[in-house]
Amino acid sequence: MKPIDHEQAFQFPAIPTEIVFGFGVIERLPEKIREAHGTRVFLVTDRGVVAAGLADRVSAVLAKAGVDVCVFDEIPQDSSSAVVEAAAARLTEERCDIVVGLGGGSSLDASKAVAVCATNEPPIVRYAGLNNVKNRPLPCIAIPTTAGTGSEVTYWSVMTDDATHVKTAIGGGLVFPRLALCDPELTLGLPPMLTASTGMDALTHAIESYVNTSYQPISSALTYRAIELIGGALERAVADGGDREARYMMLLGSTLAALGMNPTRLGIVHALAMPLGSWDLKIPHGVGNAVLLPHAMEFNVSANPGAYADVARALNEHCDGLDAAAAARKAVSQVRAIADTIGIPQGLGALGLTREMIPQVCAEAIKSGNIPVNPRHVTEHDLREICAAAL
Repeated sequence: MKPIDHEQAFQFPAIPTEIVFGFGVIERLPEKIREAHGTRVFLVTDRGVVAAGLADRVSAVLAKAGVDVCVFDEIPQDSSSAVVEAAAARLTEERCDIVVGLGGGSSLDASKAVAVCATNEPPIVRYAGLNNVKNRPLPCIAIPTTAGTGSEVTYWSVMTDDATHVKTAIGGGLVFPRLALCDPELTLGLPPMLTASTGMDALTHAIESYVNTSYQPISSALTYRAIELIGGALERAVADGGDREARYMMLLGSTLAALGMNPTRLGIVHALAMPLGSWDLKIPHGVGNAVLLPHAMEFNVSANPGAYADVARALNEHCDGLDAAAAARKAVSQVRAIADTIGIPQGLGALGLTREMIPQVCAEAIKSGNIPVNPRHVTEHDLREICAAAL
Protein backbone atom coordinates (compact mmCIF):
# COMPACT_ATOMS: atom_id res chain seq x y z
CA MET A 1 0.00 0.00 0.00
CA LYS A 2 0.95 3.64 -0.39
CA PRO A 3 3.30 5.03 2.27
CA ILE A 4 1.57 7.50 4.57
CA ASP A 5 2.71 11.10 4.23
CA HIS A 6 2.99 12.38 7.81
CA GLU A 7 2.66 15.97 6.55
CA GLN A 8 -0.61 15.37 4.70
CA ALA A 9 -3.74 17.03 6.08
CA PHE A 10 -6.96 15.49 4.84
CA GLN A 11 -10.67 15.18 5.48
CA PHE A 12 -12.75 12.02 5.42
CA PRO A 13 -16.40 13.01 5.88
CA ALA A 14 -18.56 10.72 7.97
CA ILE A 15 -21.56 9.27 6.17
CA PRO A 16 -25.03 9.16 7.70
CA THR A 17 -25.76 5.73 6.19
CA GLU A 18 -25.97 2.79 8.57
CA ILE A 19 -24.62 -0.41 6.98
CA VAL A 20 -26.11 -3.79 7.85
CA PHE A 21 -24.26 -6.55 6.04
CA GLY A 22 -24.49 -10.33 5.80
CA PHE A 23 -26.48 -13.31 4.59
CA GLY A 24 -30.11 -13.10 5.69
CA VAL A 25 -30.09 -9.47 6.87
CA ILE A 26 -33.07 -8.77 4.58
CA GLU A 27 -35.17 -10.15 7.44
CA ARG A 28 -34.27 -7.04 9.44
CA LEU A 29 -35.96 -4.71 6.96
CA PRO A 30 -39.26 -4.32 8.90
CA GLU A 31 -37.34 -3.50 12.09
CA LYS A 32 -35.34 -0.83 10.26
CA ILE A 33 -38.44 0.67 8.66
CA ARG A 34 -40.02 1.07 12.07
CA GLU A 35 -36.83 2.67 13.42
CA ALA A 36 -37.25 5.25 10.64
CA HIS A 37 -40.93 5.73 11.66
CA GLY A 38 -42.08 4.42 8.29
CA THR A 39 -45.63 3.11 7.99
CA ARG A 40 -46.09 2.56 4.24
CA VAL A 41 -43.20 1.57 1.96
CA PHE A 42 -42.65 2.75 -1.60
CA LEU A 43 -40.53 -0.02 -3.16
CA VAL A 44 -38.55 1.24 -6.17
CA THR A 45 -37.23 -1.52 -8.43
CA ASP A 46 -37.12 -2.81 -12.01
CA ARG A 47 -38.86 -5.60 -13.86
CA GLY A 48 -35.75 -7.76 -13.99
CA VAL A 49 -35.63 -7.80 -10.19
CA VAL A 50 -39.35 -8.58 -10.16
CA ALA A 51 -38.87 -11.42 -12.66
CA ALA A 52 -36.09 -12.84 -10.47
CA GLY A 53 -38.56 -13.06 -7.58
CA LEU A 54 -36.62 -10.64 -5.37
CA ALA A 55 -39.35 -7.98 -5.16
CA ASP A 56 -41.84 -10.65 -4.07
CA ARG A 57 -39.35 -11.87 -1.50
CA VAL A 58 -38.94 -8.40 -0.01
CA SER A 59 -42.68 -7.79 -0.13
CA ALA A 60 -43.25 -11.08 1.71
CA VAL A 61 -40.82 -10.06 4.46
CA LEU A 62 -42.73 -6.81 4.85
CA ALA A 63 -46.17 -8.44 4.71
CA LYS A 64 -45.18 -10.97 7.38
CA ALA A 65 -44.34 -8.05 9.67
CA GLY A 66 -47.54 -6.19 8.83
CA VAL A 67 -45.83 -3.41 6.83
CA ASP A 68 -47.79 -2.01 3.87
CA VAL A 69 -45.93 -1.71 0.56
CA CYS A 70 -46.53 -0.17 -2.85
CA VAL A 71 -44.28 -1.54 -5.61
CA PHE A 72 -43.04 0.72 -8.42
CA ASP A 73 -41.22 -1.52 -10.92
CA GLU A 74 -40.80 0.81 -13.90
CA ILE A 75 -37.13 1.75 -13.48
CA PRO A 76 -35.31 1.23 -16.82
CA GLN A 77 -31.70 0.17 -17.31
CA ASP A 78 -30.74 3.86 -17.12
CA SER A 79 -33.17 5.83 -15.01
CA SER A 80 -34.41 9.21 -16.19
CA SER A 81 -35.79 12.43 -14.76
CA ALA A 82 -39.27 11.67 -16.14
CA VAL A 83 -39.34 8.23 -14.49
CA VAL A 84 -38.19 9.69 -11.15
CA GLU A 85 -40.90 12.37 -11.24
CA ALA A 86 -43.56 9.82 -12.20
CA ALA A 87 -42.47 7.61 -9.31
CA ALA A 88 -42.57 10.53 -6.88
CA ALA A 89 -46.09 11.40 -8.02
CA ARG A 90 -47.16 7.81 -7.47
CA LEU A 91 -45.55 7.83 -4.00
CA THR A 92 -47.62 10.90 -3.09
CA GLU A 93 -50.81 9.30 -4.41
CA GLU A 94 -50.14 6.17 -2.38
CA ARG A 95 -49.31 8.19 0.75
CA CYS A 96 -46.04 6.36 1.33
CA ASP A 97 -43.63 7.80 3.87
CA ILE A 98 -40.44 5.80 3.29
CA VAL A 99 -38.59 4.71 0.13
CA VAL A 100 -36.89 1.34 -0.32
CA GLY A 101 -34.67 0.88 -3.37
CA LEU A 102 -34.12 -2.71 -4.52
CA GLY A 103 -31.84 -3.58 -7.42
CA GLY A 104 -28.70 -2.44 -9.18
CA GLY A 105 -27.36 1.05 -9.54
CA SER A 106 -30.23 2.41 -11.63
CA SER A 107 -32.91 1.39 -9.12
CA LEU A 108 -30.88 2.53 -6.11
CA ASP A 109 -30.03 5.88 -7.72
CA ALA A 110 -33.68 6.31 -8.68
CA SER A 111 -34.84 5.51 -5.15
CA LYS A 112 -32.61 8.24 -3.73
CA ALA A 113 -33.89 10.71 -6.32
CA VAL A 114 -37.52 9.75 -5.59
CA ALA A 115 -36.91 10.41 -1.90
CA VAL A 116 -35.53 13.84 -2.86
CA CYS A 117 -38.39 14.62 -5.25
CA ALA A 118 -40.97 13.73 -2.62
CA THR A 119 -39.97 16.72 -0.48
CA ASN A 120 -38.49 19.10 -3.06
CA GLU A 121 -40.39 20.75 -5.91
CA PRO A 122 -39.82 19.25 -9.37
CA PRO A 123 -38.22 19.24 -11.85
CA ILE A 124 -35.71 16.92 -10.22
CA VAL A 125 -32.87 18.09 -12.51
CA ARG A 126 -32.94 21.53 -10.89
CA TYR A 127 -30.97 19.90 -8.06
CA ALA A 128 -28.21 18.62 -10.35
CA GLY A 129 -24.73 19.24 -9.00
CA LEU A 130 -23.50 19.16 -5.45
CA ASN A 131 -25.49 20.24 -2.37
CA ASN A 132 -28.40 21.82 -4.26
CA VAL A 133 -31.09 19.78 -2.48
CA LYS A 134 -32.76 22.08 0.04
CA ASN A 135 -35.30 20.01 1.97
CA ARG A 136 -34.52 16.77 3.76
CA PRO A 137 -35.69 13.85 1.59
CA LEU A 138 -37.91 11.06 2.82
CA PRO A 139 -35.92 8.30 4.53
CA CYS A 140 -34.47 5.89 1.98
CA ILE A 141 -33.26 2.32 2.48
CA ALA A 142 -31.03 0.92 -0.28
CA ILE A 143 -30.87 -2.84 -0.90
CA PRO A 144 -28.35 -3.81 -3.61
CA THR A 145 -28.91 -6.92 -5.72
CA THR A 146 -25.65 -6.49 -7.66
CA ALA A 147 -22.07 -5.91 -6.52
CA GLY A 148 -21.24 -2.90 -8.63
CA THR A 149 -22.20 0.73 -8.22
CA GLY A 150 -22.03 0.96 -4.44
CA SER A 151 -24.95 3.41 -4.67
CA GLU A 152 -26.19 2.13 -1.31
CA VAL A 153 -23.44 4.16 0.43
CA THR A 154 -22.84 7.12 -1.93
CA TYR A 155 -24.21 10.65 -2.03
CA TRP A 156 -24.86 10.68 -5.79
CA SER A 157 -27.96 9.84 -7.81
CA VAL A 158 -27.34 9.54 -11.55
CA MET A 159 -30.10 9.76 -14.16
CA THR A 160 -30.69 10.90 -17.73
CA ASP A 161 -32.07 14.42 -18.10
CA ASP A 162 -34.95 13.82 -20.50
CA ALA A 163 -34.71 17.38 -21.84
CA THR A 164 -31.10 17.02 -23.00
CA HIS A 165 -30.74 13.21 -23.14
CA VAL A 166 -27.47 13.59 -21.23
CA LYS A 167 -26.71 11.85 -17.96
CA THR A 168 -26.65 14.14 -14.94
CA ALA A 169 -26.13 13.65 -11.21
CA ILE A 170 -27.64 15.01 -8.02
CA GLY A 171 -25.29 14.91 -5.07
CA GLY A 172 -24.80 15.99 -1.49
CA GLY A 173 -25.07 14.91 2.10
CA LEU A 174 -28.87 14.82 2.01
CA VAL A 175 -28.85 12.27 -0.83
CA PHE A 176 -27.24 9.47 1.20
CA PRO A 177 -29.60 6.60 2.05
CA ARG A 178 -30.51 6.25 5.69
CA LEU A 179 -29.61 2.54 5.58
CA ALA A 180 -27.68 0.18 3.30
CA LEU A 181 -29.05 -3.32 3.76
CA CYS A 182 -26.44 -5.49 2.04
CA ASP A 183 -27.52 -9.12 1.81
CA PRO A 184 -25.24 -11.21 -0.45
CA GLU A 185 -28.00 -13.80 -0.72
CA LEU A 186 -29.90 -11.40 -3.00
CA THR A 187 -26.99 -11.51 -5.47
CA LEU A 188 -26.90 -15.32 -5.75
CA GLY A 189 -27.73 -16.45 -9.25
CA LEU A 190 -27.13 -13.06 -10.87
CA PRO A 191 -26.48 -13.81 -14.59
CA PRO A 192 -22.80 -14.08 -15.56
CA MET A 193 -22.66 -11.02 -17.86
CA LEU A 194 -24.36 -8.81 -15.29
CA THR A 195 -22.04 -10.15 -12.60
CA ALA A 196 -19.07 -9.40 -14.85
CA SER A 197 -20.02 -5.85 -15.84
CA THR A 198 -21.13 -4.73 -12.38
CA GLY A 199 -18.07 -6.34 -10.82
CA MET A 200 -15.79 -4.47 -13.21
CA ASP A 201 -17.62 -1.26 -12.30
CA ALA A 202 -16.76 -1.88 -8.64
CA LEU A 203 -13.15 -2.65 -9.55
CA THR A 204 -12.99 0.59 -11.55
CA HIS A 205 -14.25 2.55 -8.53
CA ALA A 206 -11.56 1.02 -6.35
CA ILE A 207 -8.68 1.51 -8.80
CA GLU A 208 -9.60 5.04 -9.92
CA SER A 209 -10.01 6.19 -6.32
CA TYR A 210 -6.75 4.53 -5.22
CA VAL A 211 -4.55 6.09 -7.93
CA ASN A 212 -6.03 9.58 -8.30
CA THR A 213 -4.59 12.82 -6.97
CA SER A 214 -7.05 13.31 -4.10
CA TYR A 215 -6.15 10.05 -2.32
CA GLN A 216 -5.72 9.98 1.45
CA PRO A 217 -4.95 7.13 3.88
CA ILE A 218 -8.51 6.18 4.83
CA SER A 219 -9.77 5.98 1.24
CA SER A 220 -6.58 4.20 0.22
CA ALA A 221 -7.06 1.53 2.89
CA LEU A 222 -10.68 0.97 1.84
CA THR A 223 -10.02 0.85 -1.89
CA TYR A 224 -6.88 -1.30 -1.66
CA ARG A 225 -8.85 -3.90 0.29
CA ALA A 226 -11.66 -3.62 -2.25
CA ILE A 227 -9.21 -4.36 -5.09
CA GLU A 228 -7.99 -7.44 -3.22
CA LEU A 229 -11.51 -8.72 -2.59
CA ILE A 230 -12.86 -8.09 -6.08
CA GLY A 231 -9.71 -9.36 -7.77
CA GLY A 232 -9.95 -12.60 -5.81
CA ALA A 233 -13.69 -13.19 -6.23
CA LEU A 234 -14.91 -11.77 -9.54
CA GLU A 235 -13.93 -14.65 -11.82
CA ARG A 236 -15.37 -17.14 -9.32
CA ALA A 237 -18.66 -15.25 -9.05
CA VAL A 238 -19.02 -15.12 -12.84
CA ALA A 239 -18.24 -18.83 -13.19
CA ASP A 240 -20.57 -19.95 -10.40
CA GLY A 241 -23.48 -17.69 -9.50
CA GLY A 242 -24.13 -19.75 -6.38
CA ASP A 243 -20.64 -19.35 -4.86
CA ARG A 244 -21.59 -17.85 -1.50
CA GLU A 245 -18.10 -16.86 -0.48
CA ALA A 246 -17.41 -15.13 -3.81
CA ARG A 247 -20.74 -13.30 -3.67
CA TYR A 248 -20.04 -12.13 -0.12
CA MET A 249 -16.58 -10.86 -1.07
CA MET A 250 -17.88 -9.12 -4.19
CA LEU A 251 -20.61 -7.24 -2.34
CA LEU A 252 -18.21 -6.30 0.44
CA GLY A 253 -15.60 -5.15 -2.08
CA SER A 254 -18.18 -3.07 -3.93
CA THR A 255 -19.31 -1.39 -0.72
CA LEU A 256 -15.75 -0.68 0.45
CA ALA A 257 -14.84 0.81 -2.93
CA ALA A 258 -17.82 3.14 -2.82
CA LEU A 259 -17.01 4.24 0.74
CA GLY A 260 -13.48 4.98 -0.37
CA MET A 261 -14.44 6.97 -3.45
CA ASN A 262 -16.95 9.26 -1.71
CA PRO A 263 -14.32 11.86 -0.74
CA THR A 264 -11.86 11.30 -3.62
CA ARG A 265 -13.98 11.17 -6.80
CA LEU A 266 -12.70 8.93 -9.61
CA GLY A 267 -10.97 9.51 -12.98
CA ILE A 268 -11.23 9.45 -16.75
CA VAL A 269 -13.09 6.15 -16.99
CA HIS A 270 -16.06 7.57 -15.13
CA ALA A 271 -15.74 10.93 -16.88
CA LEU A 272 -16.26 9.09 -20.18
CA ALA A 273 -18.85 6.63 -18.88
CA MET A 274 -21.45 9.33 -18.25
CA PRO A 275 -21.71 10.57 -21.87
CA LEU A 276 -21.25 7.04 -23.21
CA GLY A 277 -24.51 6.25 -21.40
CA SER A 278 -26.24 9.34 -22.87
CA TRP A 279 -28.21 10.22 -26.02
CA ASP A 280 -29.00 7.19 -28.20
CA LEU A 281 -25.73 5.46 -27.25
CA LYS A 282 -26.84 4.27 -23.82
CA ILE A 283 -23.85 2.00 -23.31
CA PRO A 284 -24.45 0.20 -19.99
CA HIS A 285 -22.36 1.86 -17.30
CA GLY A 286 -20.56 -1.22 -16.04
CA VAL A 287 -19.75 -2.55 -19.51
CA GLY A 288 -18.43 0.82 -20.67
CA ASN A 289 -16.22 1.06 -17.59
CA ALA A 290 -14.96 -2.47 -18.07
CA VAL A 291 -13.91 -1.82 -21.67
CA LEU A 292 -12.29 1.54 -20.87
CA LEU A 293 -10.48 0.62 -17.66
CA PRO A 294 -7.33 -1.03 -19.11
CA HIS A 295 -7.02 1.73 -21.74
CA ALA A 296 -7.27 4.42 -19.06
CA MET A 297 -4.76 2.61 -16.88
CA GLU A 298 -2.36 2.41 -19.83
CA PHE A 299 -2.68 6.19 -20.29
CA ASN A 300 -2.28 6.98 -16.57
CA VAL A 301 0.33 4.47 -15.45
CA SER A 302 3.36 6.70 -16.07
CA ALA A 303 1.94 9.43 -13.82
CA ASN A 304 1.64 7.26 -10.70
CA PRO A 305 3.60 4.02 -11.17
CA GLY A 306 3.90 3.38 -7.43
CA ALA A 307 0.13 3.33 -6.94
CA TYR A 308 -0.41 1.11 -9.98
CA ALA A 309 2.28 -1.24 -8.67
CA ASP A 310 0.19 -1.47 -5.49
CA VAL A 311 -2.82 -2.35 -7.66
CA ALA A 312 -0.82 -5.18 -9.22
CA ARG A 313 0.06 -6.55 -5.77
CA ALA A 314 -3.55 -6.24 -4.62
CA LEU A 315 -4.50 -8.31 -7.67
CA ASN A 316 -2.05 -10.97 -6.45
CA GLU A 317 0.55 -10.31 -9.13
CA HIS A 318 4.12 -11.25 -8.19
CA CYS A 319 6.20 -8.09 -8.35
CA ASP A 320 9.32 -9.09 -6.40
CA GLY A 321 12.43 -7.64 -7.99
CA LEU A 322 10.48 -5.36 -10.34
CA ASP A 323 10.77 -1.60 -10.31
CA ALA A 324 7.58 0.44 -9.90
CA ALA A 325 7.09 0.99 -13.64
CA ALA A 326 7.36 -2.72 -14.48
CA ALA A 327 5.07 -3.70 -11.60
CA ALA A 328 2.57 -1.04 -12.66
CA ARG A 329 2.41 -2.51 -16.16
CA LYS A 330 1.48 -5.85 -14.60
CA ALA A 331 -1.61 -4.17 -13.13
CA VAL A 332 -2.71 -3.13 -16.61
CA SER A 333 -2.17 -6.60 -18.09
CA GLN A 334 -3.94 -8.30 -15.18
CA VAL A 335 -7.03 -6.08 -15.42
CA ARG A 336 -7.14 -6.79 -19.15
CA ALA A 337 -6.81 -10.53 -18.47
CA ILE A 338 -9.66 -10.47 -15.93
CA ALA A 339 -11.91 -8.62 -18.39
CA ASP A 340 -11.12 -11.15 -21.13
CA THR A 341 -11.71 -14.13 -18.84
CA ILE A 342 -15.13 -12.97 -17.70
CA GLY A 343 -16.35 -12.14 -21.22
CA ILE A 344 -16.24 -8.35 -21.34
CA PRO A 345 -16.68 -7.11 -24.95
CA GLN A 346 -13.42 -6.31 -26.72
CA GLY A 347 -14.30 -2.74 -27.67
CA LEU A 348 -16.79 0.11 -27.51
CA GLY A 349 -17.52 -0.29 -31.22
CA ALA A 350 -19.40 -3.50 -30.50
CA LEU A 351 -21.54 -1.49 -28.07
CA GLY A 352 -22.52 1.14 -30.63
CA LEU A 353 -19.81 3.82 -30.44
CA THR A 354 -18.57 5.10 -33.80
CA ARG A 355 -15.60 7.35 -34.59
CA GLU A 356 -18.03 10.10 -35.55
CA MET A 357 -19.54 10.09 -32.06
CA ILE A 358 -16.22 10.37 -30.21
CA PRO A 359 -15.87 14.19 -30.33
CA GLN A 360 -19.34 14.69 -28.81
CA VAL A 361 -18.63 12.14 -26.06
CA CYS A 362 -15.29 13.71 -25.17
CA ALA A 363 -16.59 17.30 -25.26
CA GLU A 364 -19.03 16.28 -22.55
CA ALA A 365 -16.58 14.12 -20.60
CA ILE A 366 -13.97 16.87 -20.23
CA LYS A 367 -16.49 18.84 -18.12
CA SER A 368 -16.61 16.10 -15.48
CA GLY A 369 -15.45 16.70 -11.92
CA ASN A 370 -13.51 13.45 -12.26
CA ILE A 371 -11.09 15.02 -14.76
CA PRO A 372 -9.14 17.28 -12.33
CA VAL A 373 -8.30 14.37 -9.98
CA ASN A 374 -7.12 12.00 -12.70
CA PRO A 375 -3.50 11.02 -11.97
CA ARG A 376 -2.27 12.31 -15.34
CA HIS A 377 -3.25 15.66 -16.85
CA VAL A 378 -5.73 14.93 -19.58
CA THR A 379 -7.00 16.98 -22.51
CA GLU A 380 -10.02 16.53 -24.73
CA HIS A 381 -7.63 15.30 -27.44
CA ASP A 382 -6.30 12.65 -25.03
CA LEU A 383 -9.83 11.48 -24.33
CA ARG A 384 -10.49 11.14 -28.04
CA GLU A 385 -7.39 8.99 -28.45
CA ILE A 386 -8.41 6.77 -25.51
CA CYS A 387 -11.88 6.26 -26.99
CA ALA A 388 -10.42 5.52 -30.42
CA ALA A 389 -8.07 2.94 -28.91
CA ALA A 390 -11.02 1.37 -27.10
CA LEU A 391 -13.11 0.96 -30.26
